[in-house]
Formats: sequence, structure tokens, C-alpha cells
Amino acid sequence: MRRKYFLSYCLATLSGSVLAAEALPMQGARDEKALTAVEVRARVEDMSGIAAAGSEGVVSKERVEALPLLRPAEVLELVPGMIATQHSGDGKANQYFLRGFNLDHGTDFRTTVAGVPVNLPTHAHGQGYTDLNFLIPELVDRVRYRKGPYYADEGDFSSAGAAHIDYARKLDGTLASLTYGTGQYGRALLAGSPALASGNLLYALEWSHNDGPWQVPENFKKLNGVLRYSQGSRNDGWSVTGMAYHAEWTATDQVPKRAVDSGQIKRYGSLDTSSGGETHRYSLSADWARRGLNGQSRANVWAFDYALDLYSNFTYCAVDIAATGNCDNGDQFKQKDRRQAGGFDASHTVYDRWGRFEVENTVGADGRRDRIRPVGLYSTTARRVTAVTREDEVDQQSLALYVQNLTYWLPWLRTQTGLRADHYRFDVDSNVPENSGKRRDQMLSPKFTAIFGPWGGEAQSEVYANWGKGFHSNDARGSTLTVDPVTRLTVDADGNPIRRVDPLVRSTGYELGLRSKPAAGWQTTVALWRLDLDSELLFVGDAGITEPSRPSRRQGIEWNNLWTVSSWLSFDADLSYSHARFRGSDPSGAGDYIPGAVATTANLGATVDGLGPWFGALRLRYFGPRPLIEDNSVKSASTTLTNLRLGYGFDRRTSLALDVFNLFDRKVSDIDYWYESQLRNEPAPVNDIHSHPAEPRTFRLTLTHRF
Repeated sequence: MRRKYFLSYCLATLSGSVLAAEALPMQGARDEKALTAVEVRARVEDMSGIAAAGSEGVVSKERVEALPLLRPAEVLELVPGMIATQHSGDGKANQYFLRGFNLDHGTDFRTTVAGVPVNLPTHAHGQGYTDLNFLIPELVDRVRYRKGPYYADEGDFSSAGAAHIDYARKLDGTLASLTYGTGQYGRALLAGSPALASGNLLYALEWSHNDGPWQVPENFKKLNGVLRYSQGSRNDGWSVTGMAYHAEWTATDQVPKRAVDSGQIKRYGSLDTSSGGETHRYSLSADWARRGLNGQSRANVWAFDYALDLYSNFTYCAVDIAATGNCDNGDQFKQKDRRQAGGFDASHTVYDRWGRFEVENTVGADGRRDRIRPVGLYSTTARRVTAVTREDEVDQQSLALYVQNLTYWLPWLRTQTGLRADHYRFDVDSNVPENSGKRRDQMLSPKFTAIFGPWGGEAQSEVYANWGKGFHSNDARGSTLTVDPVTRLTVDADGNPIRRVDPLVRSTGYELGLRSKPAAGWQTTVALWRLDLDSELLFVGDAGITEPSRPSRRQGIEWNNLWTVSSWLSFDADLSYSHARFRGSDPSGAGDYIPGAVATTANLGATVDGLGPWFGALRLRYFGPRPLIEDNSVKSASTTLTNLRLGYGFDRRTSLALDVFNLFDRKVSDIDYWYESQLRNEPAPVNDIHSHPAEPRTFRLTLTHRF
């Protein structure tokens, strides 16, 4: 019955979206010459005359191909200022940091792959959960990134930014690669795009396994596939894409510093050998675009089936000892998520003239429905369920309409004005009746941008001034919460009443940017920015509740550079500084620091390609210290990692590449937390730093052949 529902839901969503798209005027792009210029500039990452903000850009497939990747989600580290880390097994979503945000697993950063949203609202482990482990880097054609709430076509989760990862429609021949590395790592990939009828059939099949450096082998197994048929181009054509991904693993989560220092466990040891999980994601999507003399139309529809069973143990014995006086069962818990989701987006842009001014007017709509049956939290011992903490069925729907105008007032001045209207509906059916209910919310989000330039001849300098309002949605369960699902009380541990949170939380962004080419081959951007949130919201996955907090303000500066020295050598440098604080006083006397908010990051790289048969890349990533508690009395250490790729092409078809991760074997943390836990031999819970260590020096050798 569930399969039958999913298929009927896909068809219903598809037909509704196609009808909506056909109701729009089907006119093409402004003119073919202008569009071609956009594509060429995007490939060399020159956004002058195209971008609407200094922090907007495109990462080319060539840069993705040159990147040594320990994990697929590290593709996002080519978004300037982004850090992707991990605190658990390889099958779990990465944790992301950007612009003073601990984005957790994706909150406030929107991500799509091949037009399908990745963020999962009202997720068992965290709001906006973004699992990119199904990404196949060899298929990536480009990564389009934006930062800030300045774009009318970007909605939920995009306050800090957004990245749209596009898959290719056609590959350069058939690709086969085999990888073997330390930790029993193995990967095999077969991909191609033969011509079929009037289009191309892109296919890819990926298998991988990894035990990692962990004392308890991870035994990570992944099977992943993509099948896409397309005709035409991205701007004038269509495609249908199916993706299927399944993974299972055993996880070594973060561990307390005191356990390692005392010798109770080793650096890569575990305190719960049964933690880990299993997940799948099966999606079907279709996109369509048509361009004509006076406009561009686009439509996209998607649907997917998703499941996750995640077993974690962060406090070890604290809950069990408090309840029973011993640690026979431990504190392991399971988070379960089963959902079918579908949605669409469609837009039409008209290129016109208002008097003597050239204009581009866009109208668009997007919608989404997540049917979650169930999203649950359970007490477990060695993956065996012992009690139900909470179990909910959620139906979450959203619909948005937006308009945007781009006007060219002068050769050196253009403005972009937009307005977005979002409506959300939550329906929660909880096993705790008091926590059931329905909520609705809506929000208008105006946007304004002024772009001055380009000036300076070949330098083509541009100045950007951006302002916009946006939002992020809250976990639906938090919006109907009246009783603590663990204690069944209407007050929290401090005696404060349990509060329902707002379904939508407002954000307001400001930015001043500069983009320039001060010398031949050198592209540089600088952005000064500020982002205000009306409330910091934190979903506590191991308690099943949402905790509202004070308003916050983040502000900072980013400086990004790409220098192409010659046809075979290039350098890039992305530097950022952020200042993140809570606004307003806290009755408990806590400080104003936002836990996990990184202040400084740097990503530096050198790439060699075309130096005879040799190619390679060297990358250094600096992840600055973060406050771990509101008064900044406890901070994480900084993390600096260097990765190396060295390759040799035997001919145009065959190459061999060696990737070395953590080149200097630094004993640093991937991530640090500060919280209370209790070990089996301890009389009471202890506050401590809990860390997930960065992997030691790791080698991977890849043989690639193109047929």
C-alpha cells in the first residue's frame, strides 16, 4: 500500500506541476548570444555583469574534479567559507558551518541535487537534515551558490545561503574507476551517457565500502545509482532523472575527552559498539525549460521516498543510572524517519522594455508536501527498542509565490527587487495526545539589490548592495508541543512552562560586496554582511523537543580569490571572519556567545592540470576555534588539515591518482561539543568536551579509464 501511495503521489504531483508550467507563457530566453556568454563566464567563474551579490558564484566541474574528497559532501567546501565535518559514521549527514552558523546538519542552508531538495523538514535527527552521501562527484556539472536572503526564488532554509548542485546531461565518454585505500576503503564507479533517440541516457552505478580508522570497524556499505534521460540543453530542453541510494554502517560517535585522557578508550575507540544506522533515498524528478526571443520558462517536479534508522548514544549511562541506579541498558536511542515527499517549482521570465529601460520580470511558484509516517524517538539497547519516547505522524505542506524585477537603469546601474509569499500548514498526530495539533503560518519576504558597474575596462569591477528578509521553518512537532515527551510535564527542568515555537522564524540580511579582476587571471570578491534572526531554534533530537532561544546577530567579512597563473597552474584562497552573538539579556545569566559559532575559516588551494601527463592539487583547510558554551569559558581548539592529490595520465583515457588526506597526520578534532555525560564507573554526570577525531593520514589510490 505504501508503494502504491508513493507512485500515485508522484503522478499527481507531476501532472499538477506540468499543468502549472504549461499555464505560463512559453517564451524563451532573451537572446542566444547573451545566454551563451553567461555559460562561458560561469565555466571560468567570472560572474561580472551576471551576479546579484558579491557572495554569489559558480563552481565549475573542473574545480570539483580537481578536489581530493574524503567524503562526498566536501564538494560544498568549494562554497567560500563553508566547512563540512562529521561527528559520526560515514552514512550520517555531515555537519556544516558557514557565516558564524553551526548549521547542524543543514538548517539555514538550502541544498538541491539535480533539482531535488535535500533538506528534510521535521526530521528525526534535526531540522533541515541534509544527507549528501548519495552525491556522485564525477557527475557534477557545476555548483551554483548564493548567500543571504536576497533572492525571491530561494525559500526555506536559505537564510545563510543555498547551493544548487547540477548533474551533467552528457559525459565525455564512458567512465570506469576503481579506488582502494587505508581502512579497507573500496569504491567502484561506472558511468556513461550514450546517445539515445534525440538525446542522451546518462547512467552511473557506484559501490563503496569503508571500515575507517575506528577501533570498531565502521563496515560502511553504500550502493548508489543515477539514471537520467535528457534532450536539449539546460536552458532549452528537458530531462527525467531517477536516483537510488542505500547505506548501512556502524558509527563511532564523539567521545568524552576524559575517557581518552584516562586511557579508558583509545583515540579512535567507542563507548557503544552498536551505534550506527541504515538509510535509503529513492527519487524521481523531471525538469523542462524553453527559451524564445523574449523570455525563458522553467518547470521542475520531484518526488522521493526516504527512510532512516539512526542509533546514537551521547550520554552513555546518565539516563539509565538516574532511572534504575545501574547501567545495564545504557542511554542508546533510536531516531526513525519514514517519509514520502513531493513538490514542484516553475517560473517564467519576460525580457522587455519599460520606456528606454531594459527589464527582466519573473513570476514563479513552488510547493512541497512531506508525509512522514512516522517520525519517532525510542530508547534502545544494542539496537533493540525498549521504550517509545515519542512517535508522531506529520503532514507538512507549503506553497510559495514570488515575483522579481531586474531593471537596467544605466550602463553602470541595475536593480533587482523581489517579493516572496510563503504559506505553511502543519498537522501533527502524536502518541502524546497533548502534543497533537494543527498550525498554519505565512510570511512575506521583500528583497532589494542595487548593482553598480561593471567599471574599469578589463577589470570589470562591480559593487553590490543587498537587503532582504527571509525565514526558516521550525520542526512541526515543536509548533504543537505542550508537554515534555519524556517527563510528560508541562514545565521543563528549570520549572519554566513548555512553550510552542513559531512555525516560521524571520531573518533579515544586509550585504555590501565588491567583485573585481585587478590583474590578468586574478578574480577577487569581498563581502561585508550581517544577518539577524528573530530566534535561535534548536531541535534536541535525543529529547524529542524544540528549544527556542534569544534573537541573534551575525556579521562578518569574506574575501575570496581565484588566480589563474598559467594554463596549468591556479591558486585559490577563501578567507572569512564572523562575529556571532545573542541579542537581548538572558534571565539565567548565560553569556551572549552562540555555541558552535565559528569565527574564522580559511580554505587555500593550488591546482596543477596539464603539466605534461601530471596533475594534482594541494588544499589546506583551517577551521577556527568556537565557543562551546554561552559565556565562552570553554572553547574548541582550531583544526587545520591538509589534503594532497598527485596524479599521472598515461594517455587521454587512463590515469592514476593518489589522494592523501590529513597529509601531516595532525591529531585534531573534526568537531567538539560541551555537554554532560556519565561513564559506567562515575558516580554522577560530568560536563566535558566530547570530540570526534579527524581521521589520521589516509591514502586512497584511484585508477580511472575512459572508453
